[in-house]
Amino acid sequence: MENETRAIIASRIKEARLMAGLSQAELAILLKVPRPSISELESGNRKVSAEELVQLSDLLDVSVNWLTGRAAEKLDLGNSQLRGAARELSKLKPKDLEIVLKILAALPGEDDT
Repeated sequence: MENETRAIIASRIKEARLMAGLSQAELAILLKVPRPSISELESGNRKVSAEELVQLSDLLDVSVNWLTGRAAEKLDLGNSQLRGAARELSKLKPKDLEIVLKILAALPGEDDT
């Protein structure tokens, strides 16, 4: 059970990092850990501390429940448009990103149309 949970966490960290448009090196800088630590997390060879889970959740904009496999929410890495958009958004300055996110939040969702 522990190995299965670790494998889920490892794959979800990688999935969320890719969706955020971050390299392992960039995520390592944000977490203030050596780059090999990210590789070890993503391969399941290193346990993730509770503090790291919270930091990863905040940095990658996913829930801790999703990272640990307790939420069914799914990211679609197969969508090249979504990956491209995430990559471009990651290049924005924080102030510009905030503006874009406010615009996106104002758009009608599926339930609003």
